[in-house]
Formats: sequence, structure tokens, C-alpha cells
Amino acid sequence: MTSSSPHRTLTVLMLSLTAAVWFLSLEHKAHAAETGNHPNVVYILIDDMRFDAMGFMGHPFLKTPQIDAMAAQGANFTNAFVTTSLCSPSRASILTGQYMHNHGVVDNNDTDLSETIFFPQYLQKAGYQTGFFGKWHMGGGTDDPRPGFDQWVSFRGQGHYTPPGPKWTLNVNGKSVPQKGYITDELTDYAIDWLDTLDREKPFFLYLSHKAVHARFEPAERHKDFYADVEIEAPASQADTDENYDGKPMWVKNQRNSWHGVDFPYHSSLNIKEYYRDYCRCMNAVDDSVGRVRAYLKDNDLADNTVVMLMGDNGFLFGEHGLIDKRNAYEESMRVPLVVEAPGILGPNTTVEAVVANIDIGPTILELAGIETPDHMDGMSFIRIASGKMDAKDWRKHLLYEYNWEWNFPHTPTMFALRGERYKFIQYHGIWDTDELYDLENDPHEMKNLIHEPGLQSTVRDMRRALNQELKERDAMQVPFGTKRGAGANLRRESGTQAAEFPGNVLREKDAKQ
Repeated sequence: MTSSSPHRTLTVLMLSLTAAVWFLSLEHKAHAAETGNHPNVVYILIDDMRFDAMGFMGHPFLKTPQIDAMAAQGANFTNAFVTTSLCSPSRASILTGQYMHNHGVVDNNDTDLSETIFFPQYLQKAGYQTGFFGKWHMGGGTDDPRPGFDQWVSFRGQGHYTPPGPKWTLNVNGKSVPQKGYITDELTDYAIDWLDTLDREKPFFLYLSHKAVHARFEPAERHKDFYADVEIEAPASQADTDENYDGKPMWVKNQRNSWHGVDFPYHSSLNIKEYYRDYCRCMNAVDDSVGRVRAYLKDNDLADNTVVMLMGDNGFLFGEHGLIDKRNAYEESMRVPLVVEAPGILGPNTTVEAVVANIDIGPTILELAGIETPDHMDGMSFIRIASGKMDAKDWRKHLLYEYNWEWNFPHTPTMFALRGERYKFIQYHGIWDTDELYDLENDPHEMKNLIHEPGLQSTVRDMRRALNQELKERDAMQVPFGTKRGAGANLRRESGTQAAEFPGNVLREKDAKQ
């Protein structure tokens, strides 16, 4: 990705100048792990997995017995989020421990990552055996092996559930190897085969990054008829009613009739309910994969000294507020599952309510390995707060969310948000519209925008001030943009929802006061 932003250019130069210092610090920060008895770590990343796409979360029909068993033996993080709900930026935040404005991966286009430090590099220096299996997708143009991993199996872009032809290949340690079958199963095969080759005297880090459950959804043959008789209900906020859109930003109703809206989804006649049914079917292969990995660990006497984490790279909307996909700061978009099985560290059936995020994964895994959090990381290890060894008042009070407008999908605006334990404040840029405030304790589905509620104006002021202060302190007030290469997905269905009217609070009859 190219950028005309002076701030982005300066950031790249600073990263280049400091990269050498970071690499020199690898030896120092990793030294503590060399002699300790530190656990193995398995990190399983699921694409587009919603926070509620698990049976134990009370899903009306989806069955995930293996993930449920993980939660029963470990901890469920009920307030886990991504700091940018988009594939490439979120994956970069996981691997760097940094916010988007720091790592510079602002969209799904190709980005120069030559100076980027990934946390598995620290693990390598500490003596960990490291392997990556699956979807990389920080820019779709390459599947080349990346720093930090001894073993590498990946593919270009989004990949395919089943091979589209004999020429479609996986990159296995730099060599093109044909994909043989269903990708969720095949990646699990590669991962388990790698575990079989490892030196049992050394710890390992396995990063299993599934293509599933990214669209276009293609269930495994064994799951293609699952849930056929289930009646799927549309979310209450999907209805095109005055009540649902009362107080909402105009862009939300306008996006309803767009590439990412229920009236014109992906500029097609896609049936959202059937789309969701196939999404759930694809989740079953993921659940099978989790079961196979956990079974291998148990059968090979590794389970007691292995931490297993399962997480989504972002959420996904299936009709909420009339929208599909992600990018926005609503709960279904930015909230993700995080289940952690950590014998001897987290007790069975633990619920962690602290606000944690994708930027915390790197610091957490490094702490498990006995390595200090590097200074350039924005995240924090959640081990102490999750295990009850830290007072809640000493943990973060809110989490910063950021998303930059993309020319390819012009219907979603630039936004910044603060997500606290009770309130969420969303601030928009570059559009003539209204901001949002939600009381998540009393309105978990974000149906009523309280931004103009008389009794909450002090909350609005405090959260706006805190958001702007955080952006300023983090030097994140500038918004970089990539080169615009076309009009983007800007079509509307002629028979779809018409453009939203300006909200009543901005309309005046005579002057600014009346």
C-alpha cells in the first residue's frame, strides 16, 4: 500500500531506524525464558468468528462440543475485542501487540512489513519451536514464509475451502504443494504432523490460523446438511422501521442498501439466513479441528503443560442494524470469542469479564514464555487479571477502537471508539452525521443511541475527552489513506431502502436555537 500521509512516511522511517534496536533487544528479553520451565502454547485463530458462535454461549442451534469442553476446562473471556474489525489490521495487531496506527497495516491491501517485529521472533530466541499453519492475509499478494516461524504452511489471500483446481497450491516452507482437500482439515493435519516432529525437551508455539469461517462459506461434506430444519430468525434490529433507526447515524441506514447491507448484500440477492446457516456448518469443521488438537495433546502427555487459546480475528454482522460483514464499532463486529485453557494457571469454568483485546495476545504469550513485554507493544498480558492476581482497578478502564475509511468500501466512515465495561462512545470523522453512546449494561444490542440524552451529557463529554486524549497521547490523530484506484463498491439497489433523512436534532426552523 502506498500512502501520501507525511505521518505515515515518518512512522515508516522511525520503524526502520528502531528496528535494529528491537532486534538487539530480542536476546535480552528472551534470556529469561531459556532456563525456565515454560508451557507450550497453541493459538487457534478463527476468521470472522462471532463472540456468540459457540454452543456454551447459549446459541439456539449451533453445536460446538469441543470448544465447549475447552471453556469447561478453562476460561471464557466475555469482553474480548479487536481494536480494528478488519482481517489484515487485526492480524497485524495480534502478531505485533500494536494498534493499527502503530503497525501501519490499515486495510487489506499489500503493506510493507519488512521492518515489522512479530512476537514469535522473541519466542524463537527463547528456544521455542514455532510453526504457522493457515491464513496469513496481511495483503493478499504473497504467501511467503514470514519471520518468527520455523515451520510455515500458508496460501495466498483468502484461500479456498476446497482446491479450485490442480494449480492451486499451499506454500510449505517456501515450496508450492497442491492443496489436497478441505482446508480446515488439511491445516489441522499439517499442524499435528509438525507436532510429531518436535523435540520434546523444548517448548513449542503453534499458530493455527484457519481460513474458516470466512465467506464464501463452503461446509465440509460431512456437515453440509446440518441444521437444515432449523428456523433462523432475523435479529430484531434488522427491521427497517422508524423505531430501529431513531437516533442512529444516517450512514447506518444508508449502508443498509449497499455492499455491506441486507438490501443489496455483496451487490447480489444473497439470502442472509441461508448464508448464516452455512456459516454455522463451517464452524463444525473448526470445532472438529479443536478436538483433534486437544486430543493429540492429551494422548501425547502434553496437555498439562500446554496453554490453548481460541480467538476470532473479528466479529461479523448477519443483519444487525440492517448490516452485514464487519468494520464498524458495533458489538457484533468488534467483539470476539476468546477461550483459554491453561492448566495450573486458570481454573475450570472461569469467567473473565475484564476488557481484553487482540493487542494483548503477544504480551500474554510472551509472559507465559518468561519474556517481558517489549516497549513497542501497546497491549498488556492478561494472565494476572484473568487469574485473579490483579485488582480490577489496575486493569484498563476502556479500550480504543479505530477504523479508517477505505475507498473500496466507501459506505463505512472513519471512526474511533472507546469501549468500557458499561458505556461505548463512537466518534465519526469526515461525514455530516451524529456520534453514538450506548449503555451496554441496559442495552446490549445497541438499539438506543443516548448521545443526546440530557442526563448523560457529562458522560459524553468525559468519554469524548478521554478518547481524544488517548488518540493524542498515542500520536494517532492522523488518518492515512491508500491510493484510490477506482470508485469502490458504491452501488445501490434501485428498489432498496432510500437514503436516510437528517436526524431531528440537527434540524432548525429559524436559527441555530429554534
